[in-house]
Amino acid sequence: MPAKIQIIGIGDDGLEGLTSAARQLIEQAELLVGADYTLARVPPSKAERLVVGGNLDQVVERLARTPEKRTAVLVSGDPLFYGMARFLCDKLGKERFEVLPHVSSMQLAFARVKESWEDAYLTNLANHPLEQVVEKIRTAEKVGLFTTEAAPPASVARALMARRIDYFSSYVCENLGSPDERVTQGSLEELAEQEFSPLNVMVLVRKPGAPDRPSERVGRRLLGNPDEAFLQTKPKKGLLTPAEVRSIALAQMDLGPTSTVWDIGAGSGSVAIEAAQLASAGTTYAIEMDADDYNLITANAQRFGVANLVPVLGRAPEAWNGLPDPDSIFVGGSGREISQLVDQAYGRLRAGGRLVANVGSIENLAEVHAVLHRRTGDVKVWMINVARGMHQLERVRFDALPPTFLLATVKPG
Repeated sequence: MPAKIQIIGIGDDGLEGLTSAARQLIEQAELLVGADYTLARVPPSKAERLVVGGNLDQVVERLARTPEKRTAVLVSGDPLFYGMARFLCDKLGKERFEVLPHVSSMQLAFARVKESWEDAYLTNLANHPLEQVVEKIRTAEKVGLFTTEAAPPASVARALMARRIDYFSSYVCENLGSPDERVTQGSLEELAEQEFSPLNVMVLVRKPGAPDRPSERVGRRLLGNPDEAFLQTKPKKGLLTPAEVRSIALAQMDLGPTSTVWDIGAGSGSVAIEAAQLASAGTTYAIEMDADDYNLITANAQRFGVANLVPVLGRAPEAWNGLPDPDSIFVGGSGREISQLVDQAYGRLRAGGRLVANVGSIENLAEVHAVLHRRTGDVKVWMINVARGMHQLERVRFDALPPTFLLATVKPG
């Protein structure tokens, strides 16, 4: 049986930073494989050295035809964290290898700035375009970036500022683990004017209470625009109906060109704005009792250029007393009073009109369903589970949105 190939993570401090077991495996190796800068961290020995550059296929071929040699592959940091361990395991099979990780520079960077990285968006600019990464950063809480010479921290900072993503505390951690290690904290404006060592990790931490800035790529869809297209208050979760749920709700609202629409509990106004786009010759009323969110609705309506949307500041049902009866109603909310609001709103709905409610709890679902079933006897119900794919650590993983429920009914003519 071939000898196991050892894939060993190593830091800038070389053998001194390794366990005795890892040091022993390196000292006993007959073949050392690694990039120039990792091999340079190990003192000369009798072992043959194979330098890894753009010759990965040749390296795989060499490892495959010399199975009897004691071999150690040296990788900076954690070999399975943007390292070459996965590539080698995929090519030659996991059974051929043992992996001994070292602390990765990403781990060190978050440790230096004293932030947890378990919920951070992590990526490598060597593998993903900066423009794509910047849009992912827009809605992140924390970010860890392996930068490159082609996309250094200054370029990242300028790209973020150009898109008004200016709500992060910024750090650049250079030469981590080496004697000339340095951590620089500054604003994006300051980092955009500085140069750093090529070996660096950039960490971004969202400032407390900072809202998302919307993407400029808006107004291209009548419905289902991305969540980041809207101004939204980040700390107050749940005030924006996700694009997938919004699309289903608007389809069930069955809007015509001249429909009169009510959006009750409009939050940031995403449903109301897209309803106004669909019913372009009608009028949509966005009813919201929170003054900050009322201002967001106004700003979002201006962004999308929907002049037929009327924000209404006030508490329902009093706020809709002077409004014309609607052809379609959307009710969103999580409070105890939502079933009462649905009942009262249904009373104002025109004959043949549609009412759609979005609730987030089983209890509210049961209460609203009972109200509408008593009113019409025919209620459609959906439980919507959505998971959005995202690239993380060179793989696609899925982030699940909280489950939500839609109810829809038609008022008999």
